[in-house]
Amino acid sequence: MASRQQGHLIILAAVGALLLGTSTASAARLHAERFMPTAGNTTAPIGHVQFCKANRGECRNRSTTAKVVQLTRSRWNELIEINDYVNGRIKPVTDQELYKVAEYWTYPTTEGDCEDYVLLKARILADRGWPKSALLITVVRDTAGDGHAVLTVRTDRGDFVLDNQVGAVLPWNETEYRYVKRQSETDSARWKRITDNRVTAVGSLAKR
Repeated sequence: MASRQQGHLIILAAVGALLLGTSTASAARLHAERFMPTAGNTTAPIGHVQFCKANRGECRNRSTTAKVVQLTRSRWNELIEINDYVNGRIKPVTDQELYKVAEYWTYPTTEGDCEDYVLLKARILADRGWPKSALLITVVRDTAGDGHAVLTVRTDRGDFVLDNQVGAVLPWNETEYRYVKRQSETDSARWKRITDNRVTAVGSLAKR
């Protein structure tokens, strides 16, 4: 556990070092790239629509301002702790295997699909005082081109991703995913498109 936390701290330190070691213009560009660019509303995943119907209180979080979390050392360690805890507690099983349907979003107990990991991580963090508007379900395409869900955590150091397929908590733009859409920061029932124009595209999508 100690070595893993040290690795995470190196990642966090690198974010600050990149900004400190560049020109003002470059620093501004790097700072901007730490946050996912969004562009307008889009349709919510059907699984999330059904989840909101069954859990209406979970989808009523609205705010006039988009909040970010000040990423202190203790907050960073908390992210690692929760990510490791949920990844270790929940066994990955598809919705088809569990519920005999293609999509079913719910809070897992012992087994679950990728979005179930996300829901549980967000709930635990919210229970610990993290603002819900900074904990956003996000849909991506993985390296095989398949749909996948991760949790985006919005901080003053940029957007970080908690994932059940990758153990490390990483800046969003240091993952190999192609980002598609995520929850709105100001309305948890709505979703926004992500304009992911990074040069390092997901391999399978770049070949299409």
